[in-house]
Amino acid sequence: MAKTNCNPFPLPVIVFLILWILTMIALPIVGWTLGEAALRQGMSLGVLMQFAAVSAALLAQWGWRRTLRVFFLVMGVAFLAEWVGSSSGFPFGKYHYTPLLQPQLAGVPLLIPLAWMMMLPPAWAVAQTILGERVNSGKWQTTLLAALAFTAWDLFLDPQMTAWGFWVWEQPGAYFGIPLVNFGGWILVSALITALVKPSELPRQPLLLIYAVTWLLQSIGLGIFWSQPAPALVGFVVMGLFVALAFKAWRTTAQAEKTLAAGRG
Repeated sequence: MAKTNCNPFPLPVIVFLILWILTMIALPIVGWTLGEAALRQGMSLGVLMQFAAVSAALLAQWGWRRTLRVFFLVMGVAFLAEWVGSSSGFPFGKYHYTPLLQPQLAGVPLLIPLAWMMMLPPAWAVAQTILGERVNSGKWQTTLLAALAFTAWDLFLDPQMTAWGFWVWEQPGAYFGIPLVNFGGWILVSALITALVKPSELPRQPLLLIYAVTWLLQSIGLGIFWSQPAPALVGFVVMGLFVALAFKAWRTTAQAEKTLAAGRG
């Protein structure tokens, strides 16, 4: 059962949001002044701060028991998918991780399952906000839409991480060197996790903000600082579509609630 939390942005969420954003803004400066090793450490810190912000938001809404249950489920399935994927080529295509991201377990950087946990809840919030009242009657629509919103992020991520040498595709594909089957794998695994978790009573405001800020940071970072304008443009359009639809749905719901409250008054 969800905790009653009238404040959508409790202090821990605000603190980790600020630390995350500041870390991501500092990344180019860290890379230019301290080199690639420091850049990798800064990126890892950014993942940890974003993960902490998402976890703090879920914890404030759900409490410890439910948050930990979801954490272990997401982390477990994501790790298993990455281990099977990097070992067999299913469902993402043939790839392997390099030693650059540490620590690793069975050849999978532990940062990778954390990244799934830091972006899946925001994708759930985006899907549920877009669907609105149809969420309860359209479970499969929510699952599919959340998987698509999550996979839209990878339009930025995979070209960037491949260029940085964090993983290698054995047979480069059509999307800036990324095989198209990879995105099918992302949709499949994220839909499976969403179906298993059955997310409800989400702290939508902070999660939507995290999704939107991720979109903005990735668009600017990839397009300007990391010299990959083409995938930056694709990600800007596709992930931005989910941001726009969620914002529109949020505005519509907020206006309806305001009108209803005024009528009652």
